[in-house]
Amino acid sequence: QVQLAESGGGLVQPGGSLRLSCASSRRTVSNYGMGWFRQAPGEERAFVAAILWSAGSTNSADSVKGRFTISRDRAKNTVYLQMNSLRPEDTAVYYCAATTGTTYLTPPSSQRAYAYWGQGTQVTVSS
Repeated sequence: QVQLAESGGGLVQPGGSLRLSCASSRRTVSNYGMGWFRQAPGEERAFVAAILWSAGSTNSADSVKGRFTISRDRAKNTVYLQMNSLRPEDTAVYYCAATTGTTYLTPPSSQRAYAYWGQGTQVTVSS
């Protein structure tokens, strides 16, 4: 069982920045995926960004390209989501997730690939 713990959410003004962190209990050097998803009120959970743990390759949704950056620190077993130029429409609960598969060539964007989920952290963008 993999445990994930998100932190770093909060209230920020439009145009501001936040960095989310996701600490993982997983200890492996395989190429599994770590992803960020978000769910706004009344909407379904949606893909934000993902990274392959070993290779470091990334994938992100068009809506956040150029504004959000996913990265990982293998020494700390932590994945980050740096969010810049935040907009009110970025308001959501952000979830960290990890795949069970370990042989991905590209970071998966489908929620079906992710078996482990964190509890979520609220991000509110408002003036």
